[in-house]
Amino acid sequence: MKKLLAVALLLTSAQMAMAEQVVINTKNSTMVLEVEKGKQPQYVYYGASLSDTDLKHLQAPRGGRMDAYPAYGMNCPAEAAFAMKHADGNMSTELYTTDIERQGDLTRIVLKDPVYPTSVTLFYKAYQDEDMIETWTEVRNGEAKPVTLTQFASISLPIRRGNVWLSHFHGSWGNETRLVEEPILPGEKVIKNKDGTRNSHTDHAEVMFSLDGKGQENCGDVIGAALCYSGNFQLKIDTDDTDFHYFFAGINPDNSEYHLKKGEIFTTPKVALSFSQRGLSGISRNFHKWGRKYMLMHGNKERKILLNSWEGVYFDINQKGMDQMMGDIASMGGELFVMDDGWFGDKYPRKTDNCALGDWVVDKSKLPEGIEGLLRDAKKHGIKFGIWIEPEMTNSVSELYDAHPDWIVKAPKREAIQGRGGTQLVLDMSNPKVQDFVFSIVDNLMTKYPEIDYIKWDANMPILNHGSQYLTMNDQSHLNIEYHRGLQKACQRIRAKYPDLTIQACASGGGRANWGVLPYFDEFWVSDNTDALQRIYMQWGTSYFFPAIAMASHISATPNHTVFRTTAMKYRIDVAMSGRLGMEIQPKNMSDEEKALCKNAIAEYKQIRPIVQFGDLYRLVSPYDKLGLASLMYVNEQKTKSVFFWWKTESFQNEHLPRVKMAGLDANKMYKIHELNRIDLQPMDVEGKVFSGAYLMNHGLEMPYRNEPEHSKKNDWSSRVLSLEAQ
Repeated sequence: MKKLLAVALLLTSAQMAMAEQVVINTKNSTMVLEVEKGKQPQYVYYGASLSDTDLKHLQAPRGGRMDAYPAYGMNCPAEAAFAMKHADGNMSTELYTTDIERQGDLTRIVLKDPVYPTSVTLFYKAYQDEDMIETWTEVRNGEAKPVTLTQFASISLPIRRGNVWLSHFHGSWGNETRLVEEPILPGEKVIKNKDGTRNSHTDHAEVMFSLDGKGQENCGDVIGAALCYSGNFQLKIDTDDTDFHYFFAGINPDNSEYHLKKGEIFTTPKVALSFSQRGLSGISRNFHKWGRKYMLMHGNKERKILLNSWEGVYFDINQKGMDQMMGDIASMGGELFVMDDGWFGDKYPRKTDNCALGDWVVDKSKLPEGIEGLLRDAKKHGIKFGIWIEPEMTNSVSELYDAHPDWIVKAPKREAIQGRGGTQLVLDMSNPKVQDFVFSIVDNLMTKYPEIDYIKWDANMPILNHGSQYLTMNDQSHLNIEYHRGLQKACQRIRAKYPDLTIQACASGGGRANWGVLPYFDEFWVSDNTDALQRIYMQWGTSYFFPAIAMASHISATPNHTVFRTTAMKYRIDVAMSGRLGMEIQPKNMSDEEKALCKNAIAEYKQIRPIVQFGDLYRLVSPYDKLGLASLMYVNEQKTKSVFFWWKTESFQNEHLPRVKMAGLDANKMYKIHELNRIDLQPMDVEGKVFSGAYLMNHGLEMPYRNEPEHSKKNDWSSRVLSLEAQ
C-alpha cells in the first residue's frame, strides 16, 4: 500500500512538473496561464502585477471552467469559443497543447485535436508601457477535405463573479455611443452587430468590466476589452451556476459559417485587453496611448482644424461657393477645407442622393474649373484641400452600375434591395475587381491631384440582402467575412502608396468608430448629429476607448440640423474643442461677432491642441449621472499643462451643482489658471491665480453657474474651458 502511495505521489509530482506557468507581463498587469502538454491551457490569473513570490505561491482558481479556448462537443452544456464540423461530419473537437513558443513580447500556444489534424494557435502580444495585451487565434485545417467553422471567437476569458458591472454602448444614427452601465446578472448578455458594412451605430465591440461594483472613473479594478474588427461582431457574457462570468468576443457567426480548405489558415480579429486599478479613465488612458502609438494612422501627428461643406451647403456645390468657404475658414485661422458630397457625376449629375455614386468624375456644370481650380483657390487662401468619396457604394442610377451590375451585393435570384435615395447599392468587396476599383478611386484622385491633403471616406448603407455574385453558391455564407477582408486589402494598398494622406472614416456618422479600420484611417466622424448637448453624451461614451485626436468634433449652426436645438456659440465651441476641432457651418451666415469668437477659439485651440490630442484623459463628472453638468480634463505627460472642460447640461433657477475635483495633476506643482473662450464682462475670480495640484485635486474650483456677457447676450447655456500651466 505504501509503495502504491509513493508511486502515485511520484506520478503526481511528475505531472505537476510538466505543467508550465506562462506569464504575460505588462508594466502594471500580469496574465498567468497554466499550460501542460496534452491538456487545454488554463487561465489562472489576470489582474494587477504579481511579484515572483506571488507567482510561486499563486492560488489556483476554483469553482469554474478555466479553459483558455474551449471547443464544442465534449462538454455540450458549456459555452464554447470554437466549434466546427470536421470533413467526416463529426461536430466534436478537443484542443490540447502541443507546443509553447516565446519571442520577445509574443507568446504562442499551439493546440491540436488528438484525433483530427486540426490545429489552433493562441497568440498573446504584450505592450509593456501601455498595459495592453492583444490576443487572437489561427485555425489551420490539416484534414484532406474542407472543414466547416461554425463558431470562431477571438477570446474566451473567465471573470470571477462578485459585484461585477458592465459598461457598454448602444445607439442609433444621430445618437451613437450612448453609455450603458449595469450589473452582470445570471443568464447571458449578448452585444452584437449585423450591419454588414459598418458596426458601431447601434452597439459597440468594446466593453469594460468594473470588478468592484459600479465603475468609478479614477479608482477601482477594471478590465477593458476591444475587438479590433470592422465587420459583424458578437460579444457574449455567460453567467451560469459556477463562480465565474465567461466573456467571449469575435466575429458574429450568424449565417457566416466558414468552409476552411485543406491547408488554409483562418485568423480571427485581435482583441485588445487592458487591466487598470485606476478606474474607467485608467483603462481609457491605456487604450488611448496604445491606439495613438500602434493602431491609429498618424497617431503622433497633430490634426488640422477644418471646415467641412456638408451642413453649410449640402449638395449645392459650386466653384464660387467653395472659394468663399475657403476664404472664410482661412480668415478664422483654419487650416483645411473639405468639399463634401455633390461634386461629381457626368451622365447622372449628383444633385441629390439618388444617383452617381461610383461615377467619380467632376460635374463641370457645378465646378467648371474642376478640382484644379479648387486646389488653386485653397493655395491662394493658404490652406489645404480635402474631398468626400463613398468608394464602397453605387446607385442603380449610375454609369458604374450600368457597366457592372454584377459588382453589387445581391441575393441570388432576387431583386436587389436599394437604400438611400431609393437607389443606393453596396459594392461586393469580396470581389477582387471591386477591390481594384475602390483602390483606383483614391489612386486616380491622388495621381491627378497630388495636392489633395484629406479624404472623407463615407459608407451610407448596410448589407440588407445577403448574397454575392462573386462567391460560389456553396460559399455564400462567407460574404460578411470576405467583405471586410476585401475592404482591408483595398485599404492596405491605398496606405502602401499614400502613407501621408489623411483619411476620415465616416459611415452615416459614427458607424465606423472601431479599431478594425483605424490602422488605415486618421480619425472618424463621431455622429452626423452635431448638436453640442447631445455630442457631450456621445463623445463621453466614445472617449472610453478612442482618443480625442480621432474624434472629429465640429462647431455647427443653430438651430441644429438634426435636433433643431439652439445652443450658444460659446457652448458649441467649448464642446468641439474637447475633440479634434472643426467646423460644419456656412460662414457667410455667421455674424461678425460669431466669426470673431470662432477665430479666437481656433487660435486658442492651437495652443492647447497638443494637450487635447496627445494628453491623458481624466473624466470627472459624467453627464449620465444627471448632476446638471459634465466635466473632464486632459493633462500632458509631464503634468505641466492641462485643459479643464466644464459644461452645464441643464439650467434651472436656484440650482445646486457639485464642485468638481480635478485629477491627474502633480500634487506638488503650482498651476496658474487662465480661462479660454471668455465672453464674460468680468474675468473669473480665479483668473491668473496660482493653486497647488493638491488643492485642485482635493478641493477643486467653484465654477460660476452662468456666463455673464452683456445682458442682451445672456442665454441658458453655460460652459467653461480653463488652461492650467505649472509655474
